[in-house]
Amino acid sequence: MNIEDLYSLYSKNYLVDTDTRTIRPNSIFFSLKGDNFNGNAFVKKAIELGASYCVIDEAKYEIEGVTILVNNVLETLQSLATYHRQKLGIPIIGITGSNGKTTTKELILAVLKTQFKAKATRGNLNNHIGVPLTLLSFTNETEIGIVEMGANHQKEIEFLTTICEPDLGYITNFGKAHLEGFGGEEGVIKGKSELYTYLKEHNKTALINPEDPIQLKLTSSLNRIVLNNEITIQSIQPFLTLQYHNQEIKTHLVGAYNETNIKTAISIGEHYGITESNIIAAIEGYHPTNNRSQLIKKNNNTVLLDAYNANPTSTLVALDNFNSIKHSSKVAILGDMFELGDYAFDEHQKIVTYCKTLNIHRCIFVGKEFFKTDASEKYENFEKLKTEITKSPLKNSYVLIKGSRGMSLERLLEMIN
Repeated sequence: MNIEDLYSLYSKNYLVDTDTRTIRPNSIFFSLKGDNFNGNAFVKKAIELGASYCVIDEAKYEIEGVTILVNNVLETLQSLATYHRQKLGIPIIGITGSNGKTTTKELILAVLKTQFKAKATRGNLNNHIGVPLTLLSFTNETEIGIVEMGANHQKEIEFLTTICEPDLGYITNFGKAHLEGFGGEEGVIKGKSELYTYLKEHNKTALINPEDPIQLKLTSSLNRIVLNNEITIQSIQPFLTLQYHNQEIKTHLVGAYNETNIKTAISIGEHYGITESNIIAAIEGYHPTNNRSQLIKKNNNTVLLDAYNANPTSTLVALDNFNSIKHSSKVAILGDMFELGDYAFDEHQKIVTYCKTLNIHRCIFVGKEFFKTDASEKYENFEKLKTEITKSPLKNSYVLIKGSRGMSLERLLEMIN
């Protein structure tokens, strides 16, 4: 079956699934493979659960009338997504960067939805599977699409841009994330800038932060628009309040580091003609979720939960923000930062050393990498930290919790009253 015929089947319902646990009636099931599973083996189950067709790449799993045999299921999914993107012909905003991608994406979506039927990447479905699934979640009613693109090695953004073909591209920043895969900070810049390469080659537009000299330099020959830097911070406690066109925007976001994320959403809103009142209402109505800079009031403690992910850059800005907060008892609980490779010890030690210079009353470090440092209070794993927190509960404190996703430090909430 060629891609046009497959698209004809897909466009009847605009439903694609890759997991039998979440099959929707009349969807097309793509039987992807992984290191420990073979989706082809679940074809019969997918049909029983309501899928209309199953795309497979192993002939022995064929079921007459309901399976579509292709050379490679993943490549077919990606090709179908690009074909769909071209058929829709709507503006696509592509976002990548080391920090703030998801929050920025969600803020942009909130702003655009006030006047458009906009859709965006769900959660962090931002890789070679997630980007196609995002595109295929758009329908003929979608007016603007926002696609988050993640990467941990060279050429990944280059590939993802060929799938989603963005009209407007934005790199949040170049930080110390995935240093192992990218091969250092220069590798991060090179890898993320593959978005700029695509935009230049296809005469598309870049949104840039004019306060970032790297972005200014790398986009000098591109069509570009810049963030609205007339937006200023009024206060950061407990939440960020901004001045915009002589009006206040009272957000539910913590930390000065979210200023740029908000500026991005406002600038894109202005670019697409969103009214000032709708922009303000959207930003003020946005509440962070999923362990991203969430301020949680407990009985005796206040918790700033930022445990969705961590790298050296995001950890430093989180610490700077925490340091600026006025409280009689501030406790930072920091978990290991993953995917740093040969840079792991140095980067973890830098965080420990930096903490010693801050006005934070107690810094607690957890994880095998932090355990190698000269930190005064450190625990090799979560269970040992849990034992300590249970034995000596935190009281009347302002607590920052920050760590990589794999540390799952949100589990600490159960132990903090």
